[in-house]
Amino acid sequence: MSTQNPQHGLSRVSFPKSERKDHQGATVAGITDPKREISVSVIVKRKNPLDLENHLGRHLSQEEFSEKYAADPANFNHLRDFAHKQGLTVDEGASSLARRTIVLRGPASKMESAFGVTLNDYEKEGKRFHSYTGTISMPQEHAEPVEAVLGLDNHPIAKPHIRLKGSDNSRSTGNAAQPVSFNPPQVAQLYGFPSGVNGTGQTIGILELGGGYNASDLSSYFAGLGIAEPRVTAVSVDGATNSPNLPSTPDDPNADGEVGLDIEVVGSIAPGANIAVYFAPNTSQGFVDALSTAIHDTANGPPSVISISWGSAEANWTAQSMTAFDEACQSAGALGISITVASGDNGSSDGGSGNNVDFPASSPHVLGCGGTELTAANGAIQQEVVWNDQQQGGGASGGGVSSVFTLPTYQTNAKVPAPPTSGGGRGVPDVAGDASPETGYNVLFDGQSGVVGGTSAVAPLWAALIALLNQQRGSNIGFANPTLYQSAENGFNDITQGNNGSYSAGPGWDPCTGLGSPNGSQLSQIFAATTTAAARPAP
Repeated sequence: MSTQNPQHGLSRVSFPKSERKDHQGATVAGITDPKREISVSVIVKRKNPLDLENHLGRHLSQEEFSEKYAADPANFNHLRDFAHKQGLTVDEGASSLARRTIVLRGPASKMESAFGVTLNDYEKEGKRFHSYTGTISMPQEHAEPVEAVLGLDNHPIAKPHIRLKGSDNSRSTGNAAQPVSFNPPQVAQLYGFPSGVNGTGQTIGILELGGGYNASDLSSYFAGLGIAEPRVTAVSVDGATNSPNLPSTPDDPNADGEVGLDIEVVGSIAPGANIAVYFAPNTSQGFVDALSTAIHDTANGPPSVISISWGSAEANWTAQSMTAFDEACQSAGALGISITVASGDNGSSDGGSGNNVDFPASSPHVLGCGGTELTAANGAIQQEVVWNDQQQGGGASGGGVSSVFTLPTYQTNAKVPAPPTSGGGRGVPDVAGDASPETGYNVLFDGQSGVVGGTSAVAPLWAALIALLNQQRGSNIGFANPTLYQSAENGFNDITQGNNGSYSAGPGWDPCTGLGSPNGSQLSQIFAATTTAAARPAP
């Protein structure tokens, strides 16, 4: 919409999706230093609209994608002119037509003038950040190609969905077998993951918003399992780096544990795959930039599957940041890249009041991964129920119905409950896997062995499975949800016992564990049958 902005004098276009209200629980610490250097990522429209359904079964190459769906160079030139007029500089090295991202830098005072906002510093849970209230705007002559402006709000956007097992190991499930922890390959075996493949030829991307890994820990871990150590590459996004052993902060407690868990799960199940770990700042700008960087990272693959174990309730995000992230997920689907995302560890509330779902798991273009508690005997699953330790002060499988994203076509017959808002409807999660810390995963990080759970473990578990299936079928699965729901009666161990708070498990899809935990042998057959000559070979 066009407005006359008296503060900035020119006819301007405001972006309603950028609206940011007060930060709940945060205190204003004063105006942002006008001289502070700030970076923003401006997301630019595609050359042509992308309809992912038109590409299911046929994946584009990076070259085809850039030709049809990247940003128009003329629009980048348009924004270079905007930057020049506003006294901002363009970081050409960080900008990318394929990622549709042009990065602008400059002092806070010039950012305020350019985007019609007033920046303040805030403090929350020991973190200091800058942000704005109201909406972002731009001069009318430069606003048309812009979809989102990220970076004017750099509050911590997400937390890792990891839960460490406590010292008390006496809790009983009421089964003859007490809960025990597993090495990741044991979980893969219980779920019937494909044998005879190890991920060779695949690259698995992992997004991290904090923490890091020690190479010595990885060497010790894989040696202890008798598994060849996979190749792991750390990729820096927006200045963030692999930074293990730093003091934990409220927004990323146990971040090193998250990084270790992700690498050790995918690396022990698919040791032949290359693993690229994308470290980014814990902001909406960093999160979106990390995903788009991974999707278009030709130097490391690009990944055939991306695992994400960080997120937060939908209400924590602006509409423009969710749209920008979901648009990147659609780009991944068109390129034949799968994305697996943890659904959260706080049950149906997602840590808030009422029922909420976690983003980015609620994006309709990712595979949302919920959690179970898995007990086994004699190498076979004995019982599997919804993970819910909330009565003991622990966590539970995140799930419910989105307030933002409408019901996707593939969930038409899933009997998703009514959405909390007229604009919502997407059911979360899609699938599940072992997540209870009581039946969790043996890992090693910061020189210490431990047992961890959380839906953080399920995203890399499914990512490793998809990498194995890709290798087995000789082409990328890509966006798997339509095929999974179409084949819902097969391919899964249906979880019918337990609840995550407001929702109970039952036959078929439910808002606790989705379609269920994986039946690897059936999924192998399902995806072998969907291989087409048009599918792009795995990298």
